[in-house]
Amino acid sequence: MNAPTPAPIPSRVHYHKQSRELELGYSSGETYRLPVELLRVYSPSAEVRGHGGDSAVLQVGKKHVGLENITQAGNYALKLYFDDGHDSGLFSWNYLLELATHQQAYWDNYFKRLEDAGASREPAGIHFKQL
Repeated sequence: MNAPTPAPIPSRVHYHKQSRELELGYSSGETYRLPVELLRVYSPSAEVRGHGGDSAVLQVGKKHVGLENITQAGNYALKLYFDDGHDSGLFSWNYLLELATHQQAYWDNYFKRLEDAGASREPAGIHFKQL
């Protein structure tokens, strides 16, 4: 059995702060923009994915999450530092390309899980009671 072909390494990684999107550019000329919210809710960390089986933890209230920092982990991944304090997942080049090329399926799955849980992408806010 052959090992899977490794994903190409982006020649350019750029964070668009205003739109909260991570852009990956490849030497082939292809570019992808990944919303930070998608990256956050599909973080490869154990905190998000769980510890096996169906133990993934649904991430809610992440619509406005951004990035504070990005570092490269060796030649195989990026470490993303989210502004909500989450920073424990390493995003391999393969996983980033998978998210980039199948974004709609990941969004559809996330929206369905939110709906099933009666949860929201919006952060929990302070609700004032009128007197």
